[in-house]
Amino acid sequence: LGMDAIWISPFYPSPMADFGYDVADYCNVDPVFGDLAVFDRLVAEAHLRGIKIIIDFVPNHTSDQHHWFRESRKSFNNPRRNWYIWRDAKQDGSPPNNWGSAFGGPAWTWDDTTEQFYLHQFLKEQPELNWREPEVHTAMMDVLRFWLERGVDGFRMDVVGMIIKDRDLRDNPFNPDTSADLPPDDIYSRQLHLYNGDQDEVHEILRDFRHLLDQYSDRCAIGEVWYALPRWIKYYGEHGGGLHLPINFRLMSQPWEATSIRSSVDGLEAALPPFAWPNYVLGNHDAPRLASQIGEPQARVAAMLLLTLRGTPTLYYGDELGMVNGTISPDRIQDPQGHRLGPERNRDVGRTPMQWNDNPFAGFSSSEPWLHVPPDFVSCNVAKQSTEFTSMLNLYRKLLWYRSSSPVLQGGSYRAVEAGEDGCFTYIRDHPKGRTLIALNFADNTCTLSIPEEGKAVVILSTFLDREEEVSLSNISMRPNEGIIVEINL
Repeated sequence: LGMDAIWISPFYPSPMADFGYDVADYCNVDPVFGDLAVFDRLVAEAHLRGIKIIIDFVPNHTSDQHHWFRESRKSFNNPRRNWYIWRDAKQDGSPPNNWGSAFGGPAWTWDDTTEQFYLHQFLKEQPELNWREPEVHTAMMDVLRFWLERGVDGFRMDVVGMIIKDRDLRDNPFNPDTSADLPPDDIYSRQLHLYNGDQDEVHEILRDFRHLLDQYSDRCAIGEVWYALPRWIKYYGEHGGGLHLPINFRLMSQPWEATSIRSSVDGLEAALPPFAWPNYVLGNHDAPRLASQIGEPQARVAAMLLLTLRGTPTLYYGDELGMVNGTISPDRIQDPQGHRLGPERNRDVGRTPMQWNDNPFAGFSSSEPWLHVPPDFVSCNVAKQSTEFTSMLNLYRKLLWYRSSSPVLQGGSYRAVEAGEDGCFTYIRDHPKGRTLIALNFADNTCTLSIPEEGKAVVILSTFLDREEEVSLSNISMRPNEGIIVEINL
């Protein structure tokens, strides 16, 4: 493909209550996946090929099987008691506050051993660490250092904005915009999350993360941060001393239409301070497949959008094939969110096996995987698309290789331009070494663009992979659901 780095989901020893996000040992590899020697080989082989390795760091919670938590729950006097968040019940026996779990129900579970509640904003098997305890801070910094010394190039930090909670654990207010269709058990979605995360003190910890990474050459801190733009921006840190890349999910929540997508990009560009580098995401393990949401023709447009905007793009495996949602029968659901909040909240649909070829189980495994392979794997797979000149896979390959060779796309500025068509999003990437126009037709009809620029214009890539021609900037014809890259020579 020509990608620069691979982000690997958690591979640590785990009971797999939440597929590795319930970590039982931060400094080892679950035998399901191999061992530390296998990991070291992966890093070495990737580096030989110029590919960086990003691993998942889960700082908010551990597994209830982690030896830290097993110690913490033994007694009030255990040295690790304060490593987790324990509180007495209210006088009526109810939980300490009204917070809900993202997986349904309250965020507190009663423990009979010491007769207190412990906090978990996900599964009860995922107790939350108390980052106000200095020993927790020290231990987790040691975890980061352990993997940095093994050569990892950076960390994707899971729900990193949640690691610090309100000191007084105050109740969250009710969200007046709550949908009436929420499952009864979905307390979490009925609240405004003022106190269970995104506290200002979190940025002190992020500065410590950044300071540690800066002691190593060319390492990157990436954070899962979902907050509104003014709060999200703060995760870059004052003067750029926080995360290198707080993940920008904003495009995933926009209506898939030109005006909404442009508004989101323009808003981000206007809000970013000069030191902040943008990034974009269109798919991940918590969302339905992109091609299922917007259709295969627009998924091609989405590929060109993602790989030509200013900043760092993140691709989700299989999107380069146009993989669609899997069909998961109720008895095959693996996702705890799907189990607890209903099939419509089941994230398994976007987590089906990678489709390598038309062999049984799509070449992903020699035995039956946990999730069914979508039935289109016979036609939608790497082997088949590699031989088809105009396939989605070859579109991604051409986009990625063009991007890597283009100083304009690597580092040029961004500015949207008016082109006389509401259904199109057009923008210019400017760089001392060149100027590039990207035009994306979000509509299912032809259109003609008039771009207020001068110079010789050549279409060098279309999402249909069938067009290379000189065009007039005042009269560019666009087919339905087409995206083009146009080099402008002054």
